[in-house]
Amino acid sequence: MATTIQLDKSIVNSLKKAREYPKQPYNDLIKSMLKVFKDVKSKNQYDKFLHKIQQAKMKEIWDNKEDESWENA
Repeated sequence: MATTIQLDKSIVNSLKKAREYPKQPYNDLIKSMLKVFKDVKSKNQYDKFLHKIQQAKMKEIWDNKEDESWENA
């Protein structure tokens, strides 16, 4: 089943330029773009997860009295 959506002319022109081949249907192009978007989004979530885990360890490593005493030497 197909539907109609309204897009700005600039978006349509950008979609035309983004096609992998001249006669590629917009439906296929948008499916491909959504796949890339989902992959990037899930990778970003993984990166945020790792960063959050690493924050505690980095705080433990860098926030210690031994390092502070060297700053005042």
